[in-house]
Amino acid sequence: MKLAIAKEIEAGERRVALVPDAVARLVKQGVEVWLEAGAGAKSFFSDLAYEEAGAQVVADTARLWGEADVVVKIGALQESEVHQLREGGVFIGFLNPLGDPALVQRLADRKVTAFSMEMIPRTSRAQSMDALSSQANVAGYKAVLIAAAALPKYFPMLTTAAGTIRPAKVLVMGVGVAGLQAIATARRLGAVVEAFDIRPETKEQVQSLGAKFLDVELKEETVAAGGYAKELSEAAKEYTRQVLTQHVSASDAVITTAQVPGRKAPILVTREMVSQMKPGSVIVDLAAEQGGNCECSEAGKDVEWNGVNVIGPINVPSSMPVHASETYSKNISALLQLMVKDKELNLDFEDDIISGACVARDGEISNQRVRDALTAEASAVNS
Repeated sequence: MKLAIAKEIEAGERRVALVPDAVARLVKQGVEVWLEAGAGAKSFFSDLAYEEAGAQVVADTARLWGEADVVVKIGALQESEVHQLREGGVFIGFLNPLGDPALVQRLADRKVTAFSMEMIPRTSRAQSMDALSSQANVAGYKAVLIAAAALPKYFPMLTTAAGTIRPAKVLVMGVGVAGLQAIATARRLGAVVEAFDIRPETKEQVQSLGAKFLDVELKEETVAAGGYAKELSEAAKEYTRQVLTQHVSASDAVITTAQVPGRKAPILVTREMVSQMKPGSVIVDLAAEQGGNCECSEAGKDVEWNGVNVIGPINVPSSMPVHASETYSKNISALLQLMVKDKELNLDFEDDIISGACVARDGEISNQRVRDALTAEASAVNS
C-alpha cells in the first residue's frame, strides 16, 4: 500500500497531514509512505526528518498523486488536485461535504473513494479520530490570544503602586470544543468570563471552568444529530439577541464560535449590539469563514466599527501549524488503523466509522446528507 502525504497549496495553509512520528509508526506496519517534497516545511518538519522516519520524498507531484493508493491532506482540496487523483484511489481529508457537495460529486465522478474528516461519527470509539475537535481546540486557544493582543488593556486583575486594575470581561458565545478552550484560556489569563450556548447541557461544562453560564430559556429543540447545535427559528434568534445585548455591551472582548455544519453561521452579535460596546473593545469571530456570528465581521479582515475592533480570522489552526499538524496527524493515524490490515488497504464498510466518514464510493455520493445538500444546492441555483 502506497500512502501519499500531499503538499498543501491553499494560500496561507501551513499545516501538514502527517508528521514524522506518525510516519515512522505506519512504516513499521508495512505501509509505504510517500511525502511530496517540502510538504512539512511550513510546519517545521523537514524532508530529512521524514526520510529518517522511513518515508520516500517525491518531487514529482503528478507521480505522487497518480500512483498512490491513498492520498491524505488537511487543507481544502483544490480543483486542480481533484484531477490529479487517480481513478479508483482513496482520499482522506477535510472536504466540507455539506457546504460544498459539488466537490464530493466531482470526486465520485472520478470514482475516488473519499473520506471526509468532518463526517467522523461523534462516538466514544471515534474520539481519537475527531479532527474537527482537535483543530477547534487550537482555534479556541488562539482566538483568546488574538483578543488579548488586540485589547488595549490587561486581561488579569493587577494590584500596582498606582492602584488596582480590574480584570477584563470576556464573553464566549458557543460552547463547543473551541468555546471551551477559549473559556479555559481566558480564565488562565485572568479574565472574568461569561459564556453562552443554546444547548443547556453545556452549563455544567462552563461552570467547571470557572466561568458564568448565561441562561436563555428557549422553547424549542436546540440540539441536532451528533450533539451539534441546531439552527434556531427566527423568533428564538431574536429573543436570544435581546437577552444577550446587555452582556455584549458590558464585555471588553467577545469571542464567537457558533457554527452549524453546512449552513451559514448564525448571527449572534448584531450591528446594534456592537454599537453599544465600549470603544477599544474587541470581537474575534471564529465563524467568519462561514458568514460570521457578528454582522460586522469580514472574513480575513480587521474591521473597526464605532471604535470596536471586529476581527474575522480565517484558518486559525494553521497559525499554530506544529501542534495543529501533530493533533490532526494522530486523528488520521487512528483512522488508518481501521483501514490497514496486513500491510494492505482493507475498507470494511460494515464498520460505522468507515461508513460514516465515507462520502463518495463506487462512482456515487454515498452519504445521504451530502446527497440532500447537493439537491438543495441545485434547487437554489435553478430557482
